Amino acid sequence: MQKIISIIGSGFSSLAAACYLSKAGHTVTIYEKNATVGGRARQFKRDGFTFDMGPSWYWMPDIFDSFFEDFGKKTSDYYQLDKLDPAYKIFFSNDTITIGDSMEKICAEFERIEPGSAVHLKKFIAEAQENYDIAINKVVLRPGLSPFELVTPETAMRVDRFFKTISGEVRKKFKNPKLVSTLEFPVLFLGAKPSKTPSFYSFMNFADFGLGTWHPQGGMYEIIKAMKALAVSLGATIHTDSPVEKILVENKKAIGISVKGKHITSDIVLSGADYHHSETLIDQEHRQYSKAYWASRTFAPSALLFYIGFDKKLKNIEHHNLFFDTDFEKHAQEIYDVPQWPTNPLFYANFPSVTDSKMAPGNCETAFFLVPIAPGLSDTPELRANYFDIIMDRFEDITVQDVRNNIIFKESFCVNDFIEQYNSYNGNAYGMANTLSQTAFLRPKLKSGKVKNLFFTGQLTVPGPGVPPALISGKLVADLILKKFKTNP
Repeated sequence: MQKIISIIGSGFSSLAAACYLSKAGHTVTIYEKNATVGGRARQFKRDGFTFDMGPSWYWMPDIFDSFFEDFGKKTSDYYQLDKLDPAYKIFFSNDTITIGDSMEKICAEFERIEPGSAVHLKKFIAEAQENYDIAINKVVLRPGLSPFELVTPETAMRVDRFFKTISGEVRKKFKNPKLVSTLEFPVLFLGAKPSKTPSFYSFMNFADFGLGTWHPQGGMYEIIKAMKALAVSLGATIHTDSPVEKILVENKKAIGISVKGKHITSDIVLSGADYHHSETLIDQEHRQYSKAYWASRTFAPSALLFYIGFDKKLKNIEHHNLFFDTDFEKHAQEIYDVPQWPTNPLFYANFPSVTDSKMAPGNCETAFFLVPIAPGLSDTPELRANYFDIIMDRFEDITVQDVRNNIIFKESFCVNDFIEQYNSYNGNAYGMANTLSQTAFLRPKLKSGKVKNLFFTGQLTVPGPGVPPALISGKLVADLILKKFKTNP
């Protein structure tokens, strides 16, 4: 029986869910508070420069392929993918590690740094591939309703990997601190310290070294455009500049939403907005999680971002660049243990125009700088300016070039913007961390336990932070809805 479904937000999870629900024949409408779709994956254009405002790494291409295949499509129907070589470069204080596009190249680089390490790396990545296969095929595609979802023959044989940590496993095999940092950094995409992340999540290392780093020509926003086009082709309707003010509940059942004072009747309400914010749209008695609950959770970092247009091509850089020339562990402590603005921040610099000329005017460079910081910090123009100077000083020194006088424009984005533009809890950038106590069934639920016909999706629920998990989250919640209303019309 056809249902009227209102979806709040238009990020990856919401768009994915909209596609599946529209394909099943339901009447689906998305309401997005901002002027364009995409949520945290929006696009910013200025003076011929194109910026992805949020996600900039295309990992796990199989997940994107699988999504579009569910609709008889291919990624190539919408955008062209290029595999990056090198995938990325890591700058340390006294050396640079280049991650190539094959295990052979990566092993050779590890051997250069630490003779004998290639043998350990091959074994580590083989285990990571096992974890990846289990995660994608046995665990991640489950809706987080029960602890028994984690109990499979495969996970039972590897239960220790849920109680050991990434940091512990890496440091047993590799002694050089540069290699340790190289192998620990991918789990930062999951939003937690490597010493707090189960070793099972080494599947991120396979996603990195085994599957490679890709770039959709035109930027990550091409995926959003593709998903929007697919959703609309399947019958979904999308309204931008339409902030949802209230989820309407009657007799403990969601009956619609309020947008700009107008009540919109719905059979089902699905929120892909920040989970904490979504629950503020219903009365206290209908909320599943208290203020104390949210305050006790470990959230992924926030970020200080700079979008910069340079009037020249820059030297000694790649598409993706990590600047680990300061203390990795100290910065992690200043995010998670003693939240404060970092003393000597690590940072990431993305130059998509290095490999994609469409993203900048001729002989210019599009740049995206990111400093991970603790959520909830004070955010002022003075702090942003200070940290811009800190990272620019180091960037110029490490890459041996002067760039400040070549800046055409600079825009920043930080905690206050995450809160204002995305209703993000404490201004977090990546959602809730995937620590052991916040994995699978221990995360906030896809379905409300207090309000009938109210569902949630996105990086604060199952399976967790990151773009591929967001696609999966949308599929999982759509499956829940379709199963419920197939048996309970």
